[in-house]
Amino acid sequence: MNPERLKKILTEVRKGQISIDAAMEVLKGWPSEVIDGAHLDHHRCLRTEVPEVIYGESKTAGQIGDIAKRMLQQGYPVMVTRVEAEKAAQVCRDLPDLTYHALARMLVGNHKAGGEDKGRGVIAVLAAGTSDISVAEEVCLTANCLGHRVERAFDVGVAGIHRLFAHKKLLEDANVLVVVAGMEGALPSVVAGLVDKPLIAVPTSVGYGTGLGGVAALMGMLNGCAPGVAVVNIDNGFGAGCMAAAINRKEIR
Repeated sequence: MNPERLKKILTEVRKGQISIDAAMEVLKGWPSEVIDGAHLDHHRCLRTEVPEVIYGESKTAGQIGDIAKRMLQQGYPVMVTRVEAEKAAQVCRDLPDLTYHALARMLVGNHKAGGEDKGRGVIAVLAAGTSDISVAEEVCLTANCLGHRVERAFDVGVAGIHRLFAHKKLLEDANVLVVVAGMEGALPSVVAGLVDKPLIAVPTSVGYGTGLGGVAALMGMLNGCAPGVAVVNIDNGFGAGCMAAAINRKEIR
């Protein structure tokens, strides 16, 4: 249940366009709904502007489908993160209203690209290397589903720093930046030294043995010399997308 849909229902009741009983039928699963193995928080979007999201990695296709079906009926954006292609195909066979985005490994429903712009500007998402694009796309899709415009600059890491300067206008125009990097995690510090915008750093698990599955990048970002950089967990593109959307939101509660 998103704010727009709730306002519409209440307005229709006030005008006599639908009965109280009909409105109660729509709202009967609100604010929460219990199904087998899950307790759905339909009220979350009203409280936080971010709907409940399904973490798909450790769930079966059947569990994802059961939860997503109920969420699709509520009208708010439906996001399922960390879903591999085979599992996504199983879910989509039963729920064709969901769309699978392979690069981001996300299933999405109730989302229209180019819909209402809820942001004060553009969120710029930078990826250090091509291997970081999957996490970067999770950032992009999450922010976009939450109603924000996103622009990308990929493969602009410090190994060829001249590539970053080709995107000088994007760095200047963006309202918020999200910088995704693996290996030694140096790119956020470089970018933060060039801009006066909020910057969210996302370490990825990309790298050789001593990268320790992203720990080296995480430590590098946490210990970076550029002030004002916020760091999320390893490979947490979803969390970074939500934080960027919160910063960029037109109306701050």
